[in-house]
Amino acid sequence: MSFNTISVVGLGYIGLPTAAMFASCKKTVIGVDVNQKAVDIINQGKIHIVEPGLEGIVSAAVKEGYFKATTKPEPADAFLIAVPTPFKKSDSVIPEPDLSYIKAAVEAIAPVLKKGDLVILESTSPVGATEQMAEWLAAARPDLSFPSFTSEAMTDFDVNIAHCPERVLPGHVVEELISNDRVIGGVSEACSARAVELYKTFVEGECVVTNARTAEMAKLTENSCRDVQIAFANELSIICDKLDINVWELISLANRHPRINILQPGPGVGGHCIAVDPWFIISKSPDEAKIIHTARQVNDAKPSWVIDKVKIAISDFLQANPTKRIEDVTVACYGLAFKPDIDDLRESPALNIAKQLAELHSGTVLAVEPNIASLPESEVALCLTTFEDAKGNADIHLMLVDHKEFKQTIIESDYLIDTKGIW
Repeated sequence: MSFNTISVVGLGYIGLPTAAMFASCKKTVIGVDVNQKAVDIINQGKIHIVEPGLEGIVSAAVKEGYFKATTKPEPADAFLIAVPTPFKKSDSVIPEPDLSYIKAAVEAIAPVLKKGDLVILESTSPVGATEQMAEWLAAARPDLSFPSFTSEAMTDFDVNIAHCPERVLPGHVVEELISNDRVIGGVSEACSARAVELYKTFVEGECVVTNARTAEMAKLTENSCRDVQIAFANELSIICDKLDINVWELISLANRHPRINILQPGPGVGGHCIAVDPWFIISKSPDEAKIIHTARQVNDAKPSWVIDKVKIAISDFLQANPTKRIEDVTVACYGLAFKPDIDDLRESPALNIAKQLAELHSGTVLAVEPNIASLPESEVALCLTTFEDAKGNADIHLMLVDHKEFKQTIIESDYLIDTKGIW
């Protein structure tokens, strides 16, 4: 059975590019999102996120009639779920994954499912989430049969279920959706085969087949590995600061060894993947995930260390300028996104640091973020401004994100905290 109509539930940083890729291959694509504003923007052929090369694809697909967005699911041959998987609000040391968005998506598509359909969970999830999704679907549609992990050999299901995590880099999503290998984890072999057939619509990389649990764990493993590596670099930067060693020079020298590749330190770890995914492993195996848990703690503690460095700089400035009061000291934060050259503020340590400084410091805190036009309403304490304004008016300069704009002009100051080593 061919896939004539494809539905993508969740039109964010992954769902929208994925929907656009299918539509660019002349497939009829129905994008579903609860955000009416995003739906309206997409139906105008525009996009509500920053991703190079994407708007042209969306514009063409909408204009040619292959892509439309809506707030309510419609019948399709394949459904891809790409919704958030945050944590439940809790005081627990180990956060608990929140699958409510997945459940809501399941409940939304269940009424329009039919025999022969394929449902794929793309949301990065804890191990077992795909099976849970299948159970929710089975409960919502008892008239249809669904596969389970205990019946892999069976092939006569009405609806196929699989997990296929995205593995793309923000800023390069369009290119990497096409060229990267995909891990396809079906709940059964038949499910995997159907998912491979779907993704081969546009994926030029290899579609590597495994089971759903392994596919879930593969994505978590990739990002946990990165988190551990970044934690080593961040811990190294704190040690070097204490020992008065230039960590950037040190890493450059160490990386001359043919089998050493130390990453660059920063103000912490952010984004919807690396800062989140390790917790999915830890939550399932808290007693065994010792290194992964420690890495999370190291990276989560780095923003506090950066804030302490700013406090020291403010104190030094006031000692050197005795006529100044702390209210007169202006701090500039350069960069708010979680990585360079994008507008994504999710789980951003830079934004977290800027917010905390605005709350703690009685003077002005300026924020320079060239990739956004305005700050979220919740960040009213921050003052969004231009690079030139911050450079000319700030007393304390805090480099947080190495956007390309910041690399073009060096700021020289006795009160500079450079967490990225570019100045």
